[in-house]
Amino acid sequence: MKWHEMVKAGVVLAAVVASVNVQAASHGVTVSVTPEKSTLGASDDVLVKVTFTNTSSQPQLVLKWSTPFAGQITQSLFDVTRDGQAVSYRGAIYKRVAPREGDYYLLKPGQSYSTKVELSSLYDMSVTGDYKVRFRTASAHLFQDGAAGAQGLAVAAARGGNVEELASEDASLWIDGVHPRGTVLADPIPMEKLSANAAAAATTSYVSCSSSRQTLIASARSAALNYATNASNYLNAGTHGTRYTKWFGSYTSSRFSTVKTHFTNIKNAFASQNITVDCSCTDSGTYAYVYPTQPYKIYVCGAFWSAPTTGTDSKGGTLVHEMSHFNVVASTDDWAYGQSAAASLALSNPSKAVDNADSHEYFSENNPALP
Repeated sequence: MKWHEMVKAGVVLAAVVASVNVQAASHGVTVSVTPEKSTLGASDDVLVKVTFTNTSSQPQLVLKWSTPFAGQITQSLFDVTRDGQAVSYRGAIYKRVAPREGDYYLLKPGQSYSTKVELSSLYDMSVTGDYKVRFRTASAHLFQDGAAGAQGLAVAAARGGNVEELASEDASLWIDGVHPRGTVLADPIPMEKLSANAAAAATTSYVSCSSSRQTLIASARSAALNYATNASNYLNAGTHGTRYTKWFGSYTSSRFSTVKTHFTNIKNAFASQNITVDCSCTDSGTYAYVYPTQPYKIYVCGAFWSAPTTGTDSKGGTLVHEMSHFNVVASTDDWAYGQSAAASLALSNPSKAVDNADSHEYFSENNPALP
């Protein structure tokens, strides 16, 4: 993957800002995507320039990890299609602590910033075809409303779970790939079938974990299995009381069925799959992360170790959160972090709540307990 330093940019070529709901707004920030080349061969890196511009008269604060300027992509920031079909994201998805003051970039009025991103290491673009790429990020924490420090964080918190989005127009590319047009690619490693009848003694493997941390992880996996089993039993009983509506919003049979399937898969994965936990990440602002196309390896980070085994934002809950991200399990995203934002998301956008990993974690932790 190639990364280039952030530099001041010129005029934005094309930008569209969309909102997820009627309360969302661009805050005057626009985004454009410009390919370095519009026709590429099989060995070419797919490089695009992404430009953010503040067209408003006020300073704007944008969440760092919702931009490509932090030096590492830690969530899917692009919609990529090939011949009209979505191309899956193969990068990492991080569970972070709630955003802090230092987690925002300042864009002054009229200011533009650009960076180049190499996309073919994040999305499989090896099949010949007509590709379209657009930048798209959405979060309940996307903006701090132009106010710095505690005041801005308070305004963002008051906005609750109203998911805001920034999106560019499509950029078009033609790629002569290593595979002929129309080839259907599997995920990069064979997918094990999720089954409660799989190996009775599923193992946990460790990478760069001390013996004391292995003990903590074993307890966390046990807690995660208990959480997922309890959640699955609740849903299999057809219950959709306060506990369900608190985290997933108003009841519909379709959304309820989706959540029930998610927790069946999460429970079965903890009960029967061999899981690898990597302890090499030390980022104090991150609990854990996974690559959604690479089950069942979970990378735990600095914030994980200070979390309780059970309870709100616990080690066990974090493992539920991460397990839900795997495409073969629930393929969840991160629309909102923290209990307050997740509860607000359930009210404002239940469809997003059903797809939100933290909502699954808080439903399973059920702390404080709800019926």
